[in-house]
Amino acid sequence: MGKSTATATKARSPLTRERIVEAALHVMDTEGLDAVSMRRVAREVGVEAMSLYNHVRDKEDLLDGMVEQIMGAFPEPVEPADGDWFAFGRDIARGWRTMLKAHPGAIQLFAERKAPLHTPDALRPADRALGALMRAGLSERDAVQAFHAVGGYIFGHVMMETGQLFGDDTSYEMPREVGVQLPSLAACAPFLHDCDFDEQFEFGLDLMLEGLRGRIGT
Repeated sequence: MGKSTATATKARSPLTRERIVEAALHVMDTEGLDAVSMRRVAREVGVEAMSLYNHVRDKEDLLDGMVEQIMGAFPEPVEPADGDWFAFGRDIARGWRTMLKAHPGAIQLFAERKAPLHTPDALRPADRALGALMRAGLSERDAVQAFHAVGGYIFGHVMMETGQLFGDDTSYEMPREVGVQLPSLAACAPFLHDCDFDEQFEFGLDLMLEGLRGRIGT
């Protein structure tokens, strides 16, 4: 199919807010958040930029729609029949990581928004996480602090693994002069460059959840 035919096909499809938001997410996932503009999204759906304003107020509204769609698709874990709310929370944390890896630009998108989330779909994952923490035995205040701490860990871990801070190239050899100057790093280098990110994530999550268990115990 030629470019003109593909554009014509897009233009013939009904233009809706959902379709515009999906196109914006596609642009973000393939080209980065900075590439998302009204003009670029309009080109993606095969219309003029002014046509978008019949469905989204402005770019901020479009970004809000992207957040809502990402969060609305968040996997809903099954609440535990055995009352193990830490296991439920672990499933939620894994879901956050999966979602962020599926949309690498989401972290930047969340960081650059100028207003807090306000729709039920966008806030539901936070509601589930806070509920799990409180049912596990934390007070409302401690649940919020734990939510922020674990959330920060998940965001940071995804940034580390997608940014390849140390990489996973097992053939990497640290230059000798660097190893001499940084002996601790040199000793750990084989493990830094041979890390299983799934294993690393679970290790860190274990540390945080065990710390929370200790908090409840006190």
